[in-house]
Amino acid sequence: MSTLLQIEGVGKSFGGLKAVQNVSLSVTEGRLSALIGPNGAGKTTLFALMSGFLTPDTGRVVFAGLDITGQPPHLNARMGLTRTFQIVQPFAAQTVRENIAVGAHLHLPRRAQALEFAESVASQVGLTPQLDKLASDLTVAGRKRLELARALATRPRLLLLDEVLAGLNPQEIAEMIPVVQGIAQSGVTVLMIEHVMQAVMSLAQEVWVLAQGQLIAQGTPAEVTNNKAVVEAYLGHGTAERLQKNAAQAKTAQEVQA
Repeated sequence: MSTLLQIEGVGKSFGGLKAVQNVSLSVTEGRLSALIGPNGAGKTTLFALMSGFLTPDTGRVVFAGLDITGQPPHLNARMGLTRTFQIVQPFAAQTVRENIAVGAHLHLPRRAQALEFAESVASQVGLTPQLDKLASDLTVAGRKRLELARALATRPRLLLLDEVLAGLNPQEIAEMIPVVQGIAQSGVTVLMIEHVMQAVMSLAQEVWVLAQGQLIAQGTPAEVTNNKAVVEAYLGHGTAERLQKNAAQAKTAQEVQA
């Protein structure tokens, strides 16, 4: 499989804050990958650099073999690079169908075509029964699905999902996971920022871990969650050693009881 997105030494600072520092990674076409890390790690900033909402101070962004560093988001979307936002902001006074059609208009200029295409996208994310409901009347879970649908309507090759599960309860998360799986299985390459480790473990084939603006680990979900540096980044200095010590003590106690 070929590389669809290449990030090469990308960095971004805001005043004295180095939000992203010399980050390089490659997203393989056809895979579902995840970017994780503690709050304030720079994940959303990195998404903004990838998608054109921010221009990097250093490094470059290559999509489908073309340098798109600093290229405006609407041009990136036309090329097939689309993102969602953690804080969803649908057009509240429009219906679900009309909201999805906004994304479809990127490739379908005629309103009738866009509205028709919106129906097939709604089916893909489980919104068919709510097509004629106002976006303002949707639940949090419904708005998350609508955000996903609007992005899908642009016909992306690469979909960047920014915490699409945030704010959902356990049942809603369990219902959303197959939706994301279905998108990946339909041929869309997916890179997701996610804090819900249940989802990362069940969905992602590859994971990158960002902490304080720097990549500290890469691998399968099992590999990164067992990485000492990752545990330290999430839970604090010395935590990994304490966990290992506790595990060893528990194992010893079991052996004594046996």
